[in-house]
Amino acid sequence: MKKFGLSAVVLIALSFACSGCGAKKKTTTPTTTPISGLSTRVFASQSVLSLTANPGLVIINGLYDSLAKAARISAGTSPGYMEISPQRTTLMVFDSTISAPAIDIVNTAEEKVTGTIPLPGPTISMVAPSNSVGYVAVPSAPLIGLPPGAIEALNLASGSVTAFISVPNAQYVVSNAGGSQLLAFSNDSNSVTVVSPLLLNTGSPVTTVVPGFDRPVWAVFSGDNSTAYVLNCGPQCGGTQASVQTLNMTTLALGTPVPVDAATIALLSGSTLYVAGTPPTNNPCTGQVTAATTCGRLDIVDLNSMTVTGRVVITDGYHDRIDLTSNGQLFIGSYDCTNVGNVNAVTPTGEIRGCLSIYNTTIPNNTAAIIPPDNGDVTGLQNISRPSEDMVETGLVEYVAEGGQLRVYDLQTDKLESDFYVETGTITITGQVIDVKAVDFF
Repeated sequence: MKKFGLSAVVLIALSFACSGCGAKKKTTTPTTTPISGLSTRVFASQSVLSLTANPGLVIINGLYDSLAKAARISAGTSPGYMEISPQRTTLMVFDSTISAPAIDIVNTAEEKVTGTIPLPGPTISMVAPSNSVGYVAVPSAPLIGLPPGAIEALNLASGSVTAFISVPNAQYVVSNAGGSQLLAFSNDSNSVTVVSPLLLNTGSPVTTVVPGFDRPVWAVFSGDNSTAYVLNCGPQCGGTQASVQTLNMTTLALGTPVPVDAATIALLSGSTLYVAGTPPTNNPCTGQVTAATTCGRLDIVDLNSMTVTGRVVITDGYHDRIDLTSNGQLFIGSYDCTNVGNVNAVTPTGEIRGCLSIYNTTIPNNTAAIIPPDNGDVTGLQNISRPSEDMVETGLVEYVAEGGQLRVYDLQTDKLESDFYVETGTITITGQVIDVKAVDFF
């Protein structure tokens, strides 16, 4: 293992070579009454400027799947990917404006932007382990005397950068519960960088590079933070064999890889790890009646025995979105998938297929996924459990940002919801919907 000391941690005042750069789980919701007056809020990022709408965060009434009247948050000029703190009171929004990428910090109780932090380059990965701390992977971050790439540590309370931690070409960052350890993944690398933010300014090494992987791209931490289940992307990312491999977070010892079909995203439920990806070869759509000739795979891994207990054919593409609902429906989304048909045609005919798959985890030995009739990249997933009230549409739904539209799926039927509020299963939002996050849970 190669270790980096303090030289790998570049403090703002000394080193950032960029001009103008400055400053799934139900939890308790804020007690402050929001400005919108809603009790069940969902934020959707809309990134397109049009004659009838400005970019920003659209506030949705989660009880009725409807837009809140005159409730909108201005957040940059091209808001997209979002991350929310476990307490759901702080929201990080990536503004992907090419000339001025930034993170907008939103106070969800006050429903307003409280700070903006410029970034030295674009990002596709960030985490908010608490209301006041955030981390962003910036692969192109220029650091004086070091290769480009860093994990940028943010103070979300003050809207400032606290450190640039050198991780060359850092593409993805994953945090354990609490944020005491991070895992950073670099493109085209067979190593994982372990980051210990609590060691900043202590004189101890903040980063440790652990080799022995096969194009790792993501990880899921165990409930007690003792183990990380690292996803080796393998051949889908230019490596050899896709697998799940354990990393002991105390000793940094590696476990024996468990081969899977493909691995770019995963979700842990109890002792079961659901792993999704698309093999570059041996990827037929066996068992599905479809015009698509390439399909992805969902592998089900029993962590007690470290064996694959099931394999399911899903849509293809690069899978980077996954969400498990309270009634056991696993939603899996990808981008750059095989789209079939045109759902936006005046009269859609024939097969309609996109980047979304739904797998019912409650059916024993289930071997089939549902492929909803929709098109486009899946860029956001969020399940909602609504309270039961008289005269209110109640139940379980999944909000899906797909192809720039915001769809609402009824989790009892796994079909687009069709009722008085969303007759076509779509919440009409002018522009391009990129991501969606629930602020209030019940």
